[in-house]
Amino acid sequence: MNREVVIDKIKSIEAWDVIVIGGGATGLGIAVESANRGYATLLVEQSDFAKSTSSKSTKLVHGGVRYLAQGNLSLVREASVERGLLTKNAPHLVKNKTFIIPVYNWWSRLKYTLGLKLYDWIAGRLSLGSSVFISRKKVLEKLPGIISKNLFGGVLYHDGQFDDARLAINLAQTIFDNGGYAINYMQVVDLIKENKKVCGIKILDKKTNENYILQSKAMINATGVFADDILQMDSSETKKYIAASQGIHLVLDKKFFSGDNALMIPETSDGRVLFIVPWHGKLLLGTTDTPVKNISLEPVAFENEIDFILRTAKDYLTVMPTRKDVLSVFAGLRPLAAPEEEEKKTKEISRSHKILVSSSGLFSMLGGKWTTYRKMGEDMIDKVEKELHWKHISSSTALLHIHGYTNQFNENDVFSFYGSDEIFIKKIMNENNEWLSEKLPINKAQIIWAVKEEMAQTVEDVLSRRTRCLLLDAKESIRIAPIVAAIMMNEMNEDETWMNDEIKKFNAIAKNYLIDIDS
Repeated sequence: MNREVVIDKIKSIEAWDVIVIGGGATGLGIAVESANRGYATLLVEQSDFAKSTSSKSTKLVHGGVRYLAQGNLSLVREASVERGLLTKNAPHLVKNKTFIIPVYNWWSRLKYTLGLKLYDWIAGRLSLGSSVFISRKKVLEKLPGIISKNLFGGVLYHDGQFDDARLAINLAQTIFDNGGYAINYMQVVDLIKENKKVCGIKILDKKTNENYILQSKAMINATGVFADDILQMDSSETKKYIAASQGIHLVLDKKFFSGDNALMIPETSDGRVLFIVPWHGKLLLGTTDTPVKNISLEPVAFENEIDFILRTAKDYLTVMPTRKDVLSVFAGLRPLAAPEEEEKKTKEISRSHKILVSSSGLFSMLGGKWTTYRKMGEDMIDKVEKELHWKHISSSTALLHIHGYTNQFNENDVFSFYGSDEIFIKKIMNENNEWLSEKLPINKAQIIWAVKEEMAQTVEDVLSRRTRCLLLDAKESIRIAPIVAAIMMNEMNEDETWMNDEIKKFNAIAKNYLIDIDS
């Protein structure tokens, strides 16, 4: 993943088979599929890989318990199958996590036990484990910190947990492993057409301000919440296809809810589910579902969302968290395919994906979710082959190991999420073994690796996505940002002006991850 090498390819290759616009889960999955089938593939991302929605999820690879209540069994089946495949193809990133739904009466026991048995059955041989009802005593043992009043028992079930941004980086590396290319900070500024058909793009390198014009046989819009922007670029008369919904998450210290099991609250006051999940040594609480009109790369949590999560958590935790206990808050936008009925609530909109083929020949992916990223890629390239009358090449990504794949790792090792690349981090540590924080497990070697091998261009790239420091402890991340900037400056041969500018830009972003405790 060398940015200069990709730019050389951009300059030398006359025409690509497939260009994918968008470096989130959707675009990465499509580009992996395309490259794996042997097509000359390039992915371009206007910011960093997984900068927006794809690094701000609840960190769950799940079939979607909530979709059962909506009767969307086909989506549950599809997601359950993809969850099982990803568990096999990226075991260094995807873990089998035990969730417990507390129940307070016989009716809840029956409803959730039967519902989760159906969940197991739909997953079939790719199920991660059987759902069972457990006693009140067992619940209290497995969920230390939960309020015991009126507790009847609980329903235990299994789902997947992962690190979303790390998977995104590994998918970008997988594109390269399969002969394709991907580049960040490369913005599409125009679509090139011949005879009213899209045949290329004009892109701007946001690092150098240089423009390039690229030709491609197939142009794919996989920009998530920004899909309408590309569609409007294609035709100003195009209607809006995306209904964005914001979800936020709070991060707390593990003292509020020790143990390795996760809590699933099935019916909150807004009709959604809420999770309290151990993640990277902290607690992750989320999420909300708030319709938004303004779409941005860095959405900010609303005060009512923060209060809602804290208020809901207080009903279940013996030690009640307050605003001053929140280590970080982050917000992400869901790219939901807009429903036909205007009044439909975002939580009722299906998470199924849809493929749109414009009259210009532009392919667009709408909707979808992290768990089904691979299937979305398969469906899109199948559609491209059909529409452009290419010879069909069967997909093999269901069995494709993601970059970093290994079964030989120690889950207690802070570097285990690097998978097979961990050995290279350790080699760098032989000469650069400097820990930057007592609160966050971040080493100088990780920053060097991020710059040299993972196309990190900014301090935020390193602290938010190559490591997860910003999401785990915003205040501590702000403290170590100057140290990270200095290391990057040396590795990238930049000057102090660049370093000081990077620190300012990072601090401006990081302040949105802090909570005003006086509100």
